[in-house]
Amino acid sequence: MSHRSAAQTTAENRPIAACCASAEARSVRDMPADASLSDGQTRVRIEQMDCPTEEQLIRDKLAGLPGIGAIEFNLLQRVLTLSHEPQALAPALAAIRELGFSPVTEDAGQSDATASAAPRQQAWWPLALAGLAAVTAEILHFAALAPEWLVAGVALASILLCGLGTYKKGWIALKQRTLNINALMSIAVTGAVLIGQWPEAAMVMVLFTVAELIEAKSLDRARHAIRGLMQLTPERATVQQADGRWLEVEVSHVALGSLLRVRPGERIGLDGEVVAGTSTVDQAPITGESLPVEKSLGDPLFAGTINQAGSLEYRATATANHSTLARIIHAVEQAQGSRAPTQRFVDRFARIYTPVVCALALAIAVIPPLLLGGLWFDWVYRALVLLVVACPCALVISTPVTIVSGLAAAARKGILVKGGAYLELGHKLSVLALDKTGTLTHGKPLQTDYLALVQADADAHRVLAASLAERSDHPVSQAIARQATDNGLDLKAVHQIEALPGRGVRGTVEGLDYHLGNHRLVEELGLCSPELEARLDRLERQGKSVVVLCDPARALALFAVADTLKDSSRQAIAELHELGVNTLMLSGDNPHTAAAIAAQVGIDEARGNLLPGDKLQAIEALQARGEVVGMVGDGINDAPALAQSQIGFAMAAAGTDTAIETADVALMDDDLRKIPAFMRLSRQTATLLKQNIALALGIKLLFLGITLTGQATMWMAVFADMGVSLLVVFNGLRLLRK
Repeated sequence: MSHRSAAQTTAENRPIAACCASAEARSVRDMPADASLSDGQTRVRIEQMDCPTEEQLIRDKLAGLPGIGAIEFNLLQRVLTLSHEPQALAPALAAIRELGFSPVTEDAGQSDATASAAPRQQAWWPLALAGLAAVTAEILHFAALAPEWLVAGVALASILLCGLGTYKKGWIALKQRTLNINALMSIAVTGAVLIGQWPEAAMVMVLFTVAELIEAKSLDRARHAIRGLMQLTPERATVQQADGRWLEVEVSHVALGSLLRVRPGERIGLDGEVVAGTSTVDQAPITGESLPVEKSLGDPLFAGTINQAGSLEYRATATANHSTLARIIHAVEQAQGSRAPTQRFVDRFARIYTPVVCALALAIAVIPPLLLGGLWFDWVYRALVLLVVACPCALVISTPVTIVSGLAAAARKGILVKGGAYLELGHKLSVLALDKTGTLTHGKPLQTDYLALVQADADAHRVLAASLAERSDHPVSQAIARQATDNGLDLKAVHQIEALPGRGVRGTVEGLDYHLGNHRLVEELGLCSPELEARLDRLERQGKSVVVLCDPARALALFAVADTLKDSSRQAIAELHELGVNTLMLSGDNPHTAAAIAAQVGIDEARGNLLPGDKLQAIEALQARGEVVGMVGDGINDAPALAQSQIGFAMAAAGTDTAIETADVALMDDDLRKIPAFMRLSRQTATLLKQNIALALGIKLLFLGITLTGQATMWMAVFADMGVSLLVVFNGLRLLRK
């Protein structure tokens, strides 16, 4: 299985679920900071959209409309994204209204005022009166204190007080030929009324409504876990005005490049770069780092982090809609919509399960009385009881609630997972391939050696090498350029510069062609010699990366660069081995350097002198052996290997648009220990998924047996159906406590 882009993943968006919960008003500002949409797409907020069955109603209703393309749902945020032709939007909104919903279109610049149009939360007193009436009807019937017509009247009042909404939703579902929980409950309560079970019908409707409210409150915890990210950024920030005054303004109105000030204890409003002051900043909300980070002139700041010690002035490097936090929120919301394999299986199973159980209920109601001489009352009652437990809500929500909790728990650790599929797959990783520079090492090496191969002015070689290196973004090249500029050397202009992936760079300086690159490049140029090989070998065995400056006829000089290992690398590799994961280094550096670094951190195997295509082939070879492979890189240079791996991990993602947008899992700092943490979380998620599915199916099967023997009542059916729903929700939410 190959990695897919975020855009492809989003195309599969499906709900991350609340199930059959009552609608609750939400403010538009709870939406992701980056709500801009491409032409032909509209975001529609539907406050009443809570249940996967309601999503299916909308999907079926819109499927046949002309001009409607992709339909993407995010039930956690109650948002539907429509891809459509311009003239198709109005008919689509009208079709949604026919289902009893109140769609409201959203714009990126929409204000909180729109939230006032959302329906208010339902009052509590009708349900309280309904419960009192149901209990009264039950007492009157049980103690024979009133005639049957009075009992029926009190029970009917209870049903009307709390059940009209259920009946309305059930009728809409039946018109759409859909059997959801509202349709099944409406049929069951109506059937109980028709056979004279008035008190039980009323109590069942009350219990169902109460269970819905409890379920909604429990599912709100999953909503708030993600929504908490959105509340990290302060609404206002202190900004310097043109006349030099400092004023508090809305962060959404702060322009790029503005100068801001943050006092001790305040949250930082926008991404920026420090221009004055020193302080420590708690970056845990973004990177998951446990300790505050020192900040001084030139250091980056992230919106939503907390300034601790001193006052800082900083220049905004991103607007509110494009901050690192805004991109994280957007990515997490996309992840909520991508279905994990287990969820896709459960959805397919549920579409078969419900009609089968309904057919079984019909058979139970009809066959025993007709063929076996059973009493119609008894068998119809058993069929109604079975209908109450027939809805697969517990099964349907068992997976997405767990996945959402896992995604939220990962985000708290500074691990941005781009979809439930990757979270679920993580525990199956058998091999992890790693780049060296910037992954295992700090990625900021220093030049340690210069060795002239021909007689010449040393500074001339250094200037030539630094002039070429300065045009490359590779850490080794940057070390050479930095060494020259630190020594006060003036660099020369380079023309016709060309990057040679995996080998080096070439360019023209003062009319002559020069190359600066690794051992492989020297061999390709035909300039290698036994003497040069020996010198390269000696430096490489010391764990240094060596590049060679060449003119068209000969190798001119050697430059050796050494990088330092991150303190976390050894521990991360040890933890991966404890989890049973084999490790493999895939590096563009020479084999000796790769082997030396691998030995220091305990990596199982190291391969050097690899071009991007060679890394890709290495991943493919592992997959051909049946391995589940993860690849760790910077998200750019290792793109082919990252794309081919089952899970691509991007390091140092904070502030890197490309990494956040293209990686399957982005680590919001450069701590490799987050990968074993991700794998442990994936294993916990997989365990809870299995537990939830077993709970949902096991209790359904158990109750089916009890129903067939005539021992179950409709009360028990409601407790069984909604009880197991609450069980799987609370079980899935356990991930948020870890």
